[in-house]
Amino acid sequence: MNWYSAAPAVSEETETVFLRFAGQTFEPLPSGGLYWRAENTLLVADLHLEKFSSYARRGQMLPPYDTGLTLKRLEDDLVRTGAGQVIALGDSFHRDEGTTTLLDADRLRLTGLMGKAHWTWLSGNHDPAPHALGGVCLSLLERGGLTLTHEPRRGVAGLVAGHLHPAAHLSVNGRSVRRPCFVHDGKLLILPAYGAGTGSLNILGPAFLGLFDWPTLEVTMIGRGRVYPVSPKRLVGG
Repeated sequence: MNWYSAAPAVSEETETVFLRFAGQTFEPLPSGGLYWRAENTLLVADLHLEKFSSYARRGQMLPPYDTGLTLKRLEDDLVRTGAGQVIALGDSFHRDEGTTTLLDADRLRLTGLMGKAHWTWLSGNHDPAPHALGGVCLSLLERGGLTLTHEPRRGVAGLVAGHLHPAAHLSVNGRSVRRPCFVHDGKLLILPAYGAGTGSLNILGPAFLGLFDWPTLEVTMIGRGRVYPVSPKRLVGG
């Protein structure tokens, strides 16, 4: 079974996948994070911290463990990459008041992580208001010829966004798999949702209609403990 496409480069020695976009080179991580080595920066999108606690406030009782799992994922990525900066591309909290409902243990863990790296929080549709957790709160950020923001849109070269929680659904030799993915066409790059309690949307679905130039599409799917470049020809709906 061969899901590899020719476009992203894979090192034969380390099997590390590199994603090249708008003149920059990134390492997509199995967590859903994107490491920008030239800037020593970890990019993450859609953490949706305190999502399950927000459901509990509406009467749908779910164990409030998603925040802790997501913060552990961030901690592991900071250790793995040694990143000195973190840029969160919006919807870091499932709602603005989520910053006030953190469990003490989660607040301490987040504070510890923010002490190890410089943080930039970009506003999302779930958390548009600035907060006082620390770091810098912005609506968008321009760096290295890229525009980093929450919601993707067409027509801005070098745009890096989140919001849509992209997933690739593949069908090969009668078998199918659906997993979160990184997807770009050379002009627009969308990261998968990073949060432990988030869902995903098929990139062939209506939410992505008109965003990408499909002949130049590159897809990198998250597998078990690694990522896989896949050919768009293998993609199916559903």
